[in-house]
Amino acid sequence: MTDLACIVADRCLQSFLGEGYMKAYPIAHLFVDTRVLRILAGANEIMKELDARSL
Repeated sequence: MTDLACIVADRCLQSFLGEGYMKAYPIAHLFVDTRVLRILAGANEIMKELDARSL
């Protein structure tokens, strides 16, 4: 899920061009939040390994 959120945020940011990086736009906050979410949730490979161990 975090990968999909990051892909969507990246594409939205690219559609705003340089203005997307300005803090006045909500997309800038979304972009930062998805990056933080990726760090807090842990690497996807690690999460997949933990899920596989529980099976």
